[in-house]
Amino acid sequence: MAATGNIVSSVAAGYTFDGPTMDFGALVVDGEPVAAAQIRVPLGMLNRHGLVAGATGTGKTKTLQSMAEQVSAQGVPVFLADVKGDLSGLATAGEPADRIAGRTSAIGQTWRPTAYPVEFYALGGEGTGIPVRATITSFGPTLLAKVLELNATQESSLGLVFMFADRNGLPLLDLKDLRAVIEHLTGDQGKEALAALGGLSKQTAGVLLRGLLALEGQGADRFFGEPAFDPADLLRKAPDGRGVISCLELPSLQDRPHMFSTFLMWLLAELFEDLPEVGDPDKPRLVFFFDEAHLLFTGASKTFLQSITQTVRLIRSKGVGVFFVTQTPKDVPADVLAQLGSRVQHALRAFTPDDAKALKATVSTFPKSCYHLEEVLTRLGIGEAVVTVLSDKGVPTPVAWTRLQCPQSLMAPSDPALVRRTVESSPLHAKYAQPVDRESAYEMLTARVGQAAAEAAPEPATAEPRRRPRTAPRPEPDVIGQVLGSQAVRSFARSMASTLGREITRGVFGTARRRRRSSH
Repeated sequence: MAATGNIVSSVAAGYTFDGPTMDFGALVVDGEPVAAAQIRVPLGMLNRHGLVAGATGTGKTKTLQSMAEQVSAQGVPVFLADVKGDLSGLATAGEPADRIAGRTSAIGQTWRPTAYPVEFYALGGEGTGIPVRATITSFGPTLLAKVLELNATQESSLGLVFMFADRNGLPLLDLKDLRAVIEHLTGDQGKEALAALGGLSKQTAGVLLRGLLALEGQGADRFFGEPAFDPADLLRKAPDGRGVISCLELPSLQDRPHMFSTFLMWLLAELFEDLPEVGDPDKPRLVFFFDEAHLLFTGASKTFLQSITQTVRLIRSKGVGVFFVTQTPKDVPADVLAQLGSRVQHALRAFTPDDAKALKATVSTFPKSCYHLEEVLTRLGIGEAVVTVLSDKGVPTPVAWTRLQCPQSLMAPSDPALVRRTVESSPLHAKYAQPVDRESAYEMLTARVGQAAAEAAPEPATAEPRRRPRTAPRPEPDVIGQVLGSQAVRSFARSMASTLGREITRGVFGTARRRRRSSH
């Protein structure tokens, strides 16, 4: 390792910036922090994304908490997922303690117990929080295929079902709507309409229906429906100018990892499609922390990964910074990893051959430095990390062994009573708390099938039945024709151009695009 003086001077020079910054902590030299050498990142570089990684128990959650506090304090809204249930402490001021005083004094941190403006959410209202729901239409086929763990052929077939519903005015709001459309398309009366789409085999339809039923059995029907969450509500500020920290509670969903990770991607995709371009602002419009990021990439199709890469690459110009939180950089695909300008790498273990491979892979993702990183990464203490970011000129900074700042909010869950009061007093509670089940594909199909059956029923006898001339037998009604209009079904292929004007526009993940709001 290079001489101490050279390390301090070269690293300190690399982290000297004009303008606002988010501070990570103090440089560590020979096992001790150097308070004069602060490691930080320009606030305007947070939309160049980042990675927070490290083994379990090394302090990633506290790093995330401290970063969220600092970003909020500078007027930038934050979104984060509370996977383990301990980030609710952001809403409560921290408790002074000797160990906190000693640590913060050593790293030059001015520590004041502080509570932050927090909005608590829960997927589908499963937990204590404002319910977050998505309609099936807005969620789209690509993300739903990830939740259902479909193969490429099945995903393509699901896309055809969405296309049919989009083009024929059948709103897919919840799971029963999607089931109803699949059942009708694969019925005898739906053959003509189905042929115009390219076909959907009975076997694939069965897979889709079983998958939807399994989701309902897991309680996922609560996550889909209305009122659908508007991601613009993540961009709010508190009356005092601090950014609101939107905390999505997820402990009750730990046994359904694909569900919550894909919902997080839906939120990000909605922001990507909805927000206008802003270029490179002085500070981000939102910082989005994507916890347990490896769950998003596990088993993902090539198309899905390409969509993630495109979203991460382009959402920067919408003013949104994304930080993936996981155990090692190898959890993140190379094309996505290449988009992450900031790295905060906590300790890694090397107990097994697989651990050793992960360690080598992690070292290879860092710029050259004066450290022997394979050794340093196994020696880092709890609350320490190896850091490198992009400077205000877009150049990677020197790799720095850093003792990280302490959160100023409570490093434990907030009192459940405080969380409940926060939720019930939120202006968003009235907007999202009560589910709505308006007429959609299921009700439309059910009603019109009933109407078709009624029309097919024989007329009741009268006291003096009129004699009618013999005519050819009346054909059985076409159920799909009753629903969509028989002429529309017969001319579906020919009228493709005219229906495109009514078709829902879908984005990179197949999510339904909203109309852009001027308030953004």
